[in-house]
Amino acid sequence: MGRMRRKGDLPTKTCAMCGRPFAWRKKWADSWDEVRYCSERCRPNRARGADGAGAAADAKD
Repeated sequence: MGRMRRKGDLPTKTCAMCGRPFAWRKKWADSWDEVRYCSERCRPNRARGADGAGAAADAKD
């Protein structure tokens, strides 16, 4: 069995969509260099831009 690591010891990136930091996950081990989004929720919204403004922001006006 491998040695346990603390979450703070794992590499992190910033999500290209929402700007939140996210940490390395085992399922991304083979493709960590290509990972750009923190979740599946941010992935389909990538066409809206990095500011995250979309239909929800327009509805507030």
